[in-house]
Amino acid sequence: MVWAAITGGPVSSVDAASYWIVVDSRVPRVLTGALVGAGLAVVGVIVQAMVRNPLADPYVLGISSGASVGATAVVLFGVFSGLGLYALPTAAFLGALVATLLVFGIAQRGGGLTPLRLVLTGTALGYGFSALTTVLIFLRPVGDAARSVMFWLLGSLAAATWHSVALVAVVVVIGIGVVAARARQLNALAMGDEVAASLGIRASRFRLELFVIAALMTGFIVSVCGAIGFVGLIVPHVTRMVVGADHRKIILVAPVLGALFLVVADLMARIVVPPQEIPLGAITAAVGVPVFLGLMQRRRTRIDS
Repeated sequence: MVWAAITGGPVSSVDAASYWIVVDSRVPRVLTGALVGAGLAVVGVIVQAMVRNPLADPYVLGISSGASVGATAVVLFGVFSGLGLYALPTAAFLGALVATLLVFGIAQRGGGLTPLRLVLTGTALGYGFSALTTVLIFLRPVGDAARSVMFWLLGSLAAATWHSVALVAVVVVIGIGVVAARARQLNALAMGDEVAASLGIRASRFRLELFVIAALMTGFIVSVCGAIGFVGLIVPHVTRMVVGADHRKIILVAPVLGALFLVVADLMARIVVPPQEIPLGAITAAVGVPVFLGLMQRRRTRIDS
């Protein structure tokens, strides 16, 4: 059955219903999960290189929270409804872009743009965007839309379609290609602004370019599956443990590990308490929280020693 769905081969009339379930639901869901996992892993690599902190992810810089505000406004209030299928990704990207510009604008005032200022500003604005999302839901508390938004904000691939596969594939593939082409510059940036400057790289400008790429990828990913945490935190760190700190290798391996991680997490979300489906973000958090605490303890031990 699965092979027939993949190859387009013949199926019996008895299996026709199951065939279309596989074609229209299961395959798009798995492919979307793989692409989303790959994209979030690469965004995590970008963010951690920008701020030179292996404990950073898109949430730390407020990108995911900004995208969630835009997507929530579309679902609850019909913003950009004239754009049809493109309303949600457009609003999510604009939300992520606004968050990006605000973080950069505020962080570079006064003392210049530094990784620490980026993290502090992004964290503060991330809480602000999360509060705004809560207010939007509070203003529209009744109906299926509000309930679906609450479930969607915790992450879900239930709405995956072939359209979402195509949409995410274009953004993720282009994003990975652009970042892979700048892997050497990422290596220099991760070693410090002074090293980057000695190699002719303008650190502040390069960070802005990376931030826009991260915002674009995050915005489209959030529009498809909601806000899924910890993928961008765990996968880059595990990748560095496997292949080292060279971003030329990290950019190639992290998407593969991210895809595998999210596909397995989505499978667990569907089979843990059948027929109920656990929000995907809850599964990634169940894995991510202990890993995050372990990373913090490991860094503390390394610093103390």
